[in-house]
Amino acid sequence: MAANFWTSSHYKQLLDPEEVDTVQQLDRDRGITLEDFKLIKMQMSNYITKLAQNVKVRQRVVATAITYMRRVYISKSLTEYDPRLVAPTCLYLAAKAEESTVQARLLVFYIKKLYPDDMRYRFEIKDILEMEMKVLEALNYYLVVFHPYRSLTQFLQDGGIMDLMQFTWGIVNDTYKMDLILIHPPHLIALACIYIASVTKDKDSVTWFEELRVDMNVVKNISMEILDFYDSMKNNIDERVSVAFSKLPIRG
Repeated sequence: MAANFWTSSHYKQLLDPEEVDTVQQLDRDRGITLEDFKLIKMQMSNYITKLAQNVKVRQRVVATAITYMRRVYISKSLTEYDPRLVAPTCLYLAAKAEESTVQARLLVFYIKKLYPDDMRYRFEIKDILEMEMKVLEALNYYLVVFHPYRSLTQFLQDGGIMDLMQFTWGIVNDTYKMDLILIHPPHLIALACIYIASVTKDKDSVTWFEELRVDMNVVKNISMEILDFYDSMKNNIDERVSVAFSKLPIRG
C-alpha cells in the first residue's frame, strides 16, 4: 500500500462534487433522481456495516468496502449493477485488500440470515465471485484507500483533546453515508469532524485550528455538508429510502 496519500491512486482519483453527483442515463430512465441515488448509496453503506458486524471485520475494512461501492457508481448504473449484490461484493473485496479475508460463503450465509424472506437479497457464492470481477474492472483495479481515522487520532493527540475521540470517531463513521471520501483528502474530513465535535462539546480549539496550515474554509464547508446531511436524515427517511429502492429493477 502506498505510504503517502499525496502520491497514491486515491489522491489522483479525487473528484469534484458534480462528477460524483451524476445519475447514469439508465437510472434516469427509470426515474431515479439524485436524491434517490444518494439514499440508495447511504442504505447500502448501512448494509455493508451491518453485514460486517456479523462477519466481524475491522472498521477499516468497512470503510474501504463503502469507498469501493461508492466508486463503482461513479461510472456504473444502479440498474445494471444491483447495489444489493455490489455492496457485499465490495465487502468481500475490501476484506482481501485489507488482509482480513472473509469467505464468500460466510457472507452468503449472513445475507440470508439478515434478509430471510427477501428474494431481492438472495445471492449465491458464484454471484459474488462474478460481481467481484466487474467491481475490480469498475475500480480500474485501484484498491488503495486512505481513511480519516489515522489523521483523527494524530490531530486529537496534537490538540490535547483526546476526550473527543469517541464522539469524533462516530462522526467520521457517519461521513461514509455520504460521498465525502471521494471528494476530499481524509485529513480534511477528520478536521471537519473535530471542528463539529469542538463546537458541539464547547471546546475552545480556535487557536489550535489557527495554527494548522489548512484552508479553514474547506474544513468549515465539509462540516456544513455533514450537518446538512444530519438534518436531511430527520424527515421520513425510511419512506424516502423505500421509494428510491422501488425504482430499481426486480431480478427475475
